[in-house]
Amino acid sequence: MQFVLSGARVMLLASALSLFNLMVMVSRLANMMQQPFTGSLIDNAPTTDPLTFVAAQFRFIIGSATVGTIVGMLLLPTFIAIFSRAIIHLSKERGSIPALLWKGFTFEYIKRGRKHIHLPRISYLKDIHWKDIPVQLFLTNMVITAIYTIGVLAALYAALLAPERALTATMASGLINGIATILLIIFIDPKISIIADDVINKKGNYLNLKGVSLMMIFSRLLGTILAQFLFIPGAEYIAWFTKFFV
Repeated sequence: MQFVLSGARVMLLASALSLFNLMVMVSRLANMMQQPFTGSLIDNAPTTDPLTFVAAQFRFIIGSATVGTIVGMLLLPTFIAIFSRAIIHLSKERGSIPALLWKGFTFEYIKRGRKHIHLPRISYLKDIHWKDIPVQLFLTNMVITAIYTIGVLAALYAALLAPERALTATMASGLINGIATILLIIFIDPKISIIADDVINKKGNYLNLKGVSLMMIFSRLLGTILAQFLFIPGAEYIAWFTKFFV
């Protein structure tokens, strides 16, 4: 969402999507790296009451997602400023991401980037019409975020609930995250793209796009909180659902 906001700001939406795809791959790689670390908690769980131990550890991880989202909200103006410039430089490099990364990590550009680091101000919310924010989009993004947050963790916890089908339950994490990704592509991305296209084609208002962007971030924050409530029921559902595969 922030890439779309940055792309609309500099009128280079297609270039923004190229950087967005790069960040999505990094995000998915990080999510895959999470699996062996969280899986080790299952292997090292105490033999006495392992469910309580693992549940506490996993809830802490979900809570860290909430904290990370809050940090992301605080860094939103910095992110938009830096990536708006990154999109412009990507266009100058004729779409070469390696050349962009090589330039971006030089001392000169790191020094320039430091100048754009600042916390959000109240004025950032000025002139945003909150009544125009689509409530359905807000709720949909919140639920999808909750599902994506607990995908791996609920599947691993389900392995403890149904030890005789532990491997089947663990492998369900990829399916859950895949479904969450498909839901994002179907219900979220097209609506955001239409709003961004309207801004670029001067049919819409940039402030409206910024308002939707802030709304999506806040719904993501609430989604990580909702994940705390869906974690155990989701794991129990996965454990029950694995019965149909054996």
